[in-house]
Amino acid sequence: MSKKVLCLSVGLTAMLAATPAFAQTEIAWWHAMDAQLGEKLQEIATGFNESQSEFKVIPTYKGTYPETLTAAIAAFRANEQPAIVQVFEVGTGTMMAAKGAVYPVYQLMADNGEPWDPSGFLAPVTGYYSDVDGNILSMPFNSSTPIMYYNKDLFEKAGLDRETPPKTWAELETMSRQIVESGAASCGLSSAWITWIQTENLSAIHDQPFGTLDNGFGGLATEFNFNGPVQVKHWDNLKKWADEGLFQYGGPVGGADSAPKFYAQECAIFMNSSAGRAGVIANSKEFEVGFAPLPYYDDEIAEPKNSIIGGATLWALNGKDPEVYKGVAQFFTYLSEPEIQAGWHQFTGYLPITNAAYELGQSQDYYAQNPGSDVAIEQITRGTPTANSKGVRFGNLTQARNVVDEEFEAMLAGSKTAQEALDSAVERGNQILRDFEAANQ
Repeated sequence: MSKKVLCLSVGLTAMLAATPAFAQTEIAWWHAMDAQLGEKLQEIATGFNESQSEFKVIPTYKGTYPETLTAAIAAFRANEQPAIVQVFEVGTGTMMAAKGAVYPVYQLMADNGEPWDPSGFLAPVTGYYSDVDGNILSMPFNSSTPIMYYNKDLFEKAGLDRETPPKTWAELETMSRQIVESGAASCGLSSAWITWIQTENLSAIHDQPFGTLDNGFGGLATEFNFNGPVQVKHWDNLKKWADEGLFQYGGPVGGADSAPKFYAQECAIFMNSSAGRAGVIANSKEFEVGFAPLPYYDDEIAEPKNSIIGGATLWALNGKDPEVYKGVAQFFTYLSEPEIQAGWHQFTGYLPITNAAYELGQSQDYYAQNPGSDVAIEQITRGTPTANSKGVRFGNLTQARNVVDEEFEAMLAGSKTAQEALDSAVERGNQILRDFEAANQ
């Protein structure tokens, strides 16, 4: 054999040795998780990639929830969509209306021979993301509900029992006033997500309607009606407490200024998603945090109803090769494994979306060793959901929430009363619903 042929043979052998026997099928996953949540999400994707050699999930951060949804819609129109997109619960109505763009998860799993048992998921989770026939349309992933965080050290400094958080809004007002007047902190309460927590969840907990047709679950042609006496009463109180300095507004949408007020010990009580647990613990090394359910008006309801869901699910988008969907289905099966879901739930504070994940946590003594970590689970599964407490699902709810935020700010600024602000929010929101319905007929 000549030297030239020998060199060619050796070079070809080396090339073949360095080349995989087959190329992995890549699965693009667009998401809205940053910081610690994004790192944990990447860890999950890496775990799946290392568990097999046929598929590779590639997570890509696309910004906030609204930005991620907008990017996915634009990409689909350009035929450049990812296989999976994470969509927050507010976008559920929009995704359901975009039937040609969505590959329903129950159909995806059946088509690819993957196990799929809806009864294995927490009922409040599956109920929200199902169609009228009970079919789950998207893969539950990071589901949350709002809870109350409080600074035990500031409570004690103010002369309050550090182990007794307020159960009612009347108690919260009394405790906040004592905290401020004692000089323990400059404010009693701040809250993230004003619309979601202080309007939507307030309505659910007090069994008050947020809209017609079972809060939007009955389909299109719905109308908002969240300007009732209980909602007006609460907004009046928030305005009064803001004027007194007991409540400090943290900003619109997610309330970016609310968490720093709590971390800096300016405000003793902070209401936010249960998914904020990891961030709260990471940023409160100088004081002990307590966890409690959201308060309620005991003069309005004797037994508060369940809180409602937040967070997001994973939607499979149409237009990909069958091999991609085979990988997506296997990835969704991997995500449903008790160890994966329990690890995600325990790290982040999101709910354990499967009963098996919750039971695994119990067997691990996780809840006993981490007091307060089951507050969100107990609150969202409290009692039997009613038409008013199973959630809210309207088309273009993102824009409608922005309207509510704007009206809340107008009320705080003193340009509108609570009734005027809520009436205006309902009127403007209903126009958004009408526009959405017209666009999807």
